[in-house]
Amino acid sequence: MAAALGLSKSTVQRIWRQARIKPHRLDRYMASDDPNFEQKAADIIALYMKPPQHAALFCVDEKSAIQALRLAPVLPLSPGRAEKHGFEYYRHGTLSLYAALDVRTGKVVGKTASRHTSAEFVDFLEQVVATAKWAREIHIVLDNLSAHKTKSVEEFLAAHPKVRFHFTPTYSSWLNQVKIWFSKIERDVISRGVFTSVADLARKLRKYIRAYGKSAKPFRWTYTDASRRIQPVGNDITGTAH
Repeated sequence: MAAALGLSKSTVQRIWRQARIKPHRLDRYMASDDPNFEQKAADIIALYMKPPQHAALFCVDEKSAIQALRLAPVLPLSPGRAEKHGFEYYRHGTLSLYAALDVRTGKVVGKTASRHTSAEFVDFLEQVVATAKWAREIHIVLDNLSAHKTKSVEEFLAAHPKVRFHFTPTYSSWLNQVKIWFSKIERDVISRGVFTSVADLARKLRKYIRAYGKSAKPFRWTYTDASRRIQPVGNDITGTAH
């Protein structure tokens, strides 16, 4: 740009800085194509803003294909030197992590599984429901994965009439609070972890969940929409039962 305009590089840099333009940065986005986007989003936002009394609210999702990698010996950081991980690694296998974030307390119910199936998902739902026997209603926010809509899941909902599903719109994972928690466990355990086996990976994930529960706090989730396109109206909460 400096060459094209006949200006100095420092002048262009100063103008960019004043205008807060950062041409070297790139952000990607995915717009939802869900025809019921506003309705579904408003339903979930209403749950967060005004959760029903005597009800439990969980945000559920799976983190699949977590790799149990064993790296070369890690060289710890020292003054003037960053921590070093070996470039070569050995794959021991993968597993899936099911997680349900209790929006009210911030605590997480977790389960590791070798396979990512509808049967494993239903088994996890049973575990989540068992932790909220006190609730008159159990609301679960989740995405549109095919494993969440199978016949076995429908049978689970029929057997648990107080459980209601709230599906996020397509390409709208930001509406699911458990995604925030997944980013934490990714940073704290997975991305820098060294695992001797799949069992070691599962053990460390479960250990993290137990430790996290001792100091868990609810997320201060907010939504700002300049156009006011999505507005929850009163306590109008829907969801899918059976």
